[in-house]
Amino acid sequence: MKTFMIERYGDKAGVRAGEMPDPQVGVDDIMVRIHAASINPLDLKLRDGDFKAFLPYRLPLILGNDLAGVVVQVGSAVTRFALGDEVYARPDKDRIGTFAELIAVHQDDVAIKPATLTMEEAASLPLVALTSWQALVERAQVQPGQKVLIHAGSGGVGTIAVQLAKQLGAHVATTASTAKVDLVRELGADVVVDYKKQAFETVLHGYDVVLDTLGGETLEKSLKVLKPGGKVISVAGPPDPAFARELGANVILRLAMSALSFRTRRRAKRRNVTYSFLFMKASGDQLRELTPLIDAGKIRPVVDRVFLFDQTREAMEYVEKGRAKAGKVVVAMT
Repeated sequence: MKTFMIERYGDKAGVRAGEMPDPQVGVDDIMVRIHAASINPLDLKLRDGDFKAFLPYRLPLILGNDLAGVVVQVGSAVTRFALGDEVYARPDKDRIGTFAELIAVHQDDVAIKPATLTMEEAASLPLVALTSWQALVERAQVQPGQKVLIHAGSGGVGTIAVQLAKQLGAHVATTASTAKVDLVRELGADVVVDYKKQAFETVLHGYDVVLDTLGGETLEKSLKVLKPGGKVISVAGPPDPAFARELGANVILRLAMSALSFRTRRRAKRRNVTYSFLFMKASGDQLRELTPLIDAGKIRPVVDRVFLFDQTREAMEYVEKGRAKAGKVVVAMT
């Protein structure tokens, strides 16, 4: 099958097209013929080897973490799906590889594609929608009336998280550039801070939850906008000890992750708030929770541009250079 893969870490020019054997289907797996996949910052980090300490993939590695496609084979124990089903998924972290014609995915990680979406729209959603769900519903347990700040509201995660937070009944603030203010308001943001004109930490106060997608100084400043007992959940900040335990990491790696996040956790504690790092997990069940919201139009995908499969490397460069205006960049097989 045709793929886009890397053969070594850290080589930006090393993403190349190549043939790989078709995947093998286990008893609980389905084989999906991929119609579309999307580009995530995670793909760039994996290419660069940023996560190789705790995600020890064998090289060559097929990149890609989102898919929409059609079931073409089912394992002997599969009960959820049949041949011809249109599905979408974020494969488990140990079984990525959606920049390819085919993929074998465990049935528990897959859901029927929202009927109202095209394949390209559906492929843009799984990773960012699951990230939003796991941050806001699972971890923050956002309640109606709570105040939630979502950074980079026009980004891949931000566009979905803003909409989901509104569906949860939250009062939603977000940060965006001048050109994106109207978009994030349309998505449901109650308060938009134009970061080119204002410092968000000087105008936002008393928030219950912050979803940080940027890390660095933005994460540190986010602690200031939380009320006592508030939570900042970051997908871009330093890994914490809870994440190390979740991974089953060895002692050295656990100590390293603890050290990386020590300063942030200490600052949070001094303010009587909490910091946690989120590395989202695959979940067909959570996608099934999201699908009715999507089909009802309460959460809509935002697709910036669609590239052809042969242009996957160019699509990654487009994302890396920050050319995307809003939402996700998608690769279509046809």
